[in-house]
Amino acid sequence: MQTPHPYEKFRGTVKPALESKLEEFRLMEYKDVTEEKLWNFFISKRWRFPKEDIRLYEIVDHILSLKPSDYLAYSQVEQLQQTDWFSEEVDPEEWKELLK
Repeated sequence: MQTPHPYEKFRGTVKPALESKLEEFRLMEYKDVTEEKLWNFFISKRWRFPKEDIRLYEIVDHILSLKPSDYLAYSQVEQLQQTDWFSEEVDPEEWKELLK
């Protein structure tokens, strides 16, 4: 079983900051970003190496200072990594042609 991230305890407290950032994304026409996706971005990217003595204001600062371009770059890389590029069977002759 996977242990929860140390900053999960702050999630309820920083919910207003997350909602504020989501509203900013919506104003910029990024409507597919959800609170869950945003939180996962911070957990897997920004807070990958958690500090033991982090303060609440530091977490709020991280959330409010996030640039949409940083989130979108992360999102695109995640999508590319999850795509199965070799899901279709390719004819061996096509491989030979491709790898000339």
